[in-house]
Amino acid sequence: MKALFLFVCALIMAYPAFADRAFADTGVRIVVPARDIARGDTISESDLTYAFVAPNAIMPGAATNMNAIVGMQTRRVLRAGETMRNDDVRAPIVVVKGTTVTMVFDAPGVTLTATGRAMSEGGVGDTVTVQNPASFRQISAVVTGPGTVKALSGMGVISTRVASR
Repeated sequence: MKALFLFVCALIMAYPAFADRAFADTGVRIVVPARDIARGDTISESDLTYAFVAPNAIMPGAATNMNAIVGMQTRRVLRAGETMRNDDVRAPIVVVKGTTVTMVFDAPGVTLTATGRAMSEGGVGDTVTVQNPASFRQISAVVTGPGTVKALSGMGVISTRVASR
């Protein structure tokens, strides 16, 4: 009888460890912040952990791949343990609005560079608007690195403004 009592006590004490594993088999694994992360912070692997949620409770766009999140910058404050979406992060900003950037124009056999003013901010791969300070033309360009953008094909002129005389 004493042995049975000890066995039942051991089962009761061990139940929480096994209950999580049983739920993990039926849940969906998502990425959640391990701590509160401020807006604009760059996320490292130690900032994230995995959690399991019921399949019917998963939020559309919930982050499921930790590797896709590490190295990204937060768009908003992320609370520890709360579901985060892939849209809550972005590539780190390397072109800041209002700064001078180098514009690269590629054509077969010719590469031109010029300086311009960033009219929007963006990370590598993002499309930003850049203004040529001499002509006041605005073009769409893709961010290729810190302070460097590459003009889209056809130079994608957005608008022109005539300088006052």
